[in-house]
Amino acid sequence: QVQLVESGGGLVQAGGSLRLSCAASGSIFSINYMGWYRQAPGNLRELVARISPGGSTNIPDSVQGRFTISRDNAKNTVSLRMNRLKPEDTAVYYCGAEIRVGVLSGYQDYWGQGTQVTVSS
Repeated sequence: QVQLVESGGGLVQAGGSLRLSCAASGSIFSINYMGWYRQAPGNLRELVARISPGGSTNIPDSVQGRFTISRDNAKNTVSLRMNRLKPEDTAVYYCGAEIRVGVLSGYQDYWGQGTQVTVSS
């Protein structure tokens, strides 16, 4: 069993900051990419930021320069620091990770339950 548990969402005014955290636990052999995705009502889930075990990041232009992703490989955690938040950042944010549960298994995608981020104007 693998679990991803997120924390840190909430309500913030435009221009404010929030930090999201996610911890992976359970039968984990190794983790490849960890990342954050978001889904606003009526929209598809989209990438916010992801990070490789070596620290390489993929961050789309919409949040580049405002959001920073980091991870702790020893603790199987990933964090997202969000600065200068805008109302259009309002969404449910999901933690996702590519995880192997054993030496003979391939990487599978696992997801957290999601945490709401609301940015008021």
